[in-house]
Amino acid sequence: MLVIANETLAGAAVLLVLLGLLGRTSAAQPGQDDASSLGLVTPKVARQVITVGGPEADVTGFTSRAIQIAVDAVAQRGGGTVRLSPGRFEITGPVRLPSHVALVGSGEGTVLHRADGFRSRFVVDADYGMRVVTVEDPSGFQPGVGVQIWDDEALKNCWLVTTATVAAVEGNRVYLDTRTVMDYQKERNGWVSTSTPVVQAVDARDVRVADLTVEGNAANNDRINGCRGGAVYLHKVKDAVVENVTVRDFNGDGISWQITENVQVRSCDVGRCTNFGMHPGTGSYRSVVENCRIHDNGSDGLFLCWRVQHGVFRNNQIWGNGRHGISIGHKDTDNLFEGNRVFGNALHGIFFRNEDEENAGNRNIFRDNIVEDNGAREPAFAIWIGGYTRDLLFEGNTFRDSGKGTQVGGVRIGVHAGPVELRGNRFEGLRERVRKDEREP
Repeated sequence: MLVIANETLAGAAVLLVLLGLLGRTSAAQPGQDDASSLGLVTPKVARQVITVGGPEADVTGFTSRAIQIAVDAVAQRGGGTVRLSPGRFEITGPVRLPSHVALVGSGEGTVLHRADGFRSRFVVDADYGMRVVTVEDPSGFQPGVGVQIWDDEALKNCWLVTTATVAAVEGNRVYLDTRTVMDYQKERNGWVSTSTPVVQAVDARDVRVADLTVEGNAANNDRINGCRGGAVYLHKVKDAVVENVTVRDFNGDGISWQITENVQVRSCDVGRCTNFGMHPGTGSYRSVVENCRIHDNGSDGLFLCWRVQHGVFRNNQIWGNGRHGISIGHKDTDNLFEGNRVFGNALHGIFFRNEDEENAGNRNIFRDNIVEDNGAREPAFAIWIGGYTRDLLFEGNTFRDSGKGTQVGGVRIGVHAGPVELRGNRFEGLRERVRKDEREP
């Protein structure tokens, strides 16, 4: 076996060597992944594997650069699998997955640890469409490191933060692999920070992330908003699978996917992130979230942002989050929530945000869920339906307070909301079952 030791070869040479390796190992061996197990479309692509990590790996080294070398190599051959050894990988990345690539660990023993972040003010305005930022202190920037760029004005809209990868550094000039998305001014408290996703896929299809742990190192990294990042982040992606992934302690969202189709998040455990646990949003269609544990995050456990439609959210446990268990809002329609247990969250178990008639989260179905003991911060309802939300069905659910006295009611319907259909639900230990508001609270 050919070993690329300690990532010492230049990038182009490494690719050439690994491409030769793939050419000799493309035939599937017994027990290797095939297309169906990977969630990838092309069987030929799925069988190409490069290993990364320990001394027996094709690319030795426990860094994001080692992983990216392997990712780029399989991508050159149309796709395949990058398999990570057990061990702790130091991520300055992000690890960027193109189409038809799977990043697969060896289980919980494969840990992607976000390196300590670094930030510097920029000393020349970073105008719209630029690919260079002039910084006060360049010492923490190097090629391959991810960055985000913002000022106070950009923070008013989550999409106005630029995320990029450093292409080169010359003096105090940091060159980017993409262009800035707005005008940033040094007088408006402008910064460049190395806080970025740990794993991301942008403008890609048929990607998979599986069988690994992400440690976000939140205390030593700047926050990144969920529209532009997350510990695992998918943007403009189709046909993606994230499964058996544990995310801990990321300064932002645990798993975020924006402008996507057919994203499946299965059997993941996301906890102690500072914002949302999981964040599907911005026109994400046909998402599936099932058999996941979402807990102890700083805000909502599961936050459906704008236009999350025709999704299935099934058999998840959502607890201990800092705001609502599940939050639903702007045009989040035609989704199914089934068999979930939502409990012990700070406010309401399931919360419909205050949207107008044209933009409400209508036509959602809730079946066989257990929503109990929410309201850890203040008295709450299992379900709060705000705004002009209509045409909801709640069937066969259990709304319960086990004696804690925090979840005071079952379903609260706002003054403008409805109709709401309730069929065969169980209400246990609550002060009131259903409340229909007669005026704004």
